Amino acid sequence: MIVYLETSAFVKFIVDEDGTNKARDWFGRACLAASSVITFPEACAALNRRALHARSSYALSRWLVAMESHRAQTACAGVDERRAGQLAVKHGLRGMDLIRFGAIVRVRDGALARSASASVAVAVYDRRLVEATEREGFAMLGGLPSC
Repeated sequence: MIVYLETSAFVKFIVDEDGTNKARDWFGRACLAASSVITFPEACAALNRRALHARSSYALSRWLVAMESHRAQTACAGVDERRAGQLAVKHGLRGMDLIRFGAIVRVRDGALARSASASVAVAVYDRRLVEATEREGFAMLGGLPSC
């Protein structure tokens, strides 16, 4: 199983919060983990905001090292702009949500091109993205994937 990780799921690897254990389990058990080209910079920005709020540059340094480790183990998906345009019309997504969703669909399409039995589960916590991924028939973060 391929697991696609949206930015909020990726941050859960680094900072303990609701859903952290589940996200870590999925990442550890996935045959392949993937995310979009914007996941790493968005996650770094989110971690920086947390560190500023906590007034801890030490925490930020540790988080960024851990973030880099996870990024190195994750395939990075770009977006086909024409396909993203079609998805914008179909699902009413805008801006960065559309970039995220376009990457999810690209990962699935690439996996299916290699194997008709490929499956992609999505770890996403944004309501609009959850709704769009469900309409597209993706498995959502729930149980644990098997390889």
